[in-house]
Amino acid sequence: MPRLLGVDIPGRKRIEYALRYIHGVGPARAKAILEEAKIDPAKKADDLSPEELRGLLEVIQTRYRVEGDLRRETSQNVRRLISIGSYRGLRHRRGLPVRGQRTSTNARTRKGPKRTVGAVRGKEARSAVKK
Repeated sequence: MPRLLGVDIPGRKRIEYALRYIHGVGPARAKAILEEAKIDPAKKADDLSPEELRGLLEVIQTRYRVEGDLRRETSQNVRRLISIGSYRGLRHRRGLPVRGQRTSTNARTRKGPKRTVGAVRGKEARSAVKK
């Protein structure tokens, strides 16, 4: 199981699919990286020589923003939106969908599980809720 940029990529998969386990590398970028590093996409990740791994690493680090740098940049962008008080920033702060999706139904991924609001009647029911 080779390790690139702090990520264990699956060794039994073809390298063009294994590269996608790195945050910021999708199908098109994986093909471009392999083409630039002159590596056969059909090769398994375990079959790569140390020189090929070094070449891959060099191409990824010099040309693309991936993993930690990319995550940091995205979180800074979100923080900036929140700090300037934009509409998108407010949606991020409240944990609601940011890109115009409906919220009356659905949106459970962003809003989290349903929380029932209302009074609980009777001592038995109240004690069951507290537990």
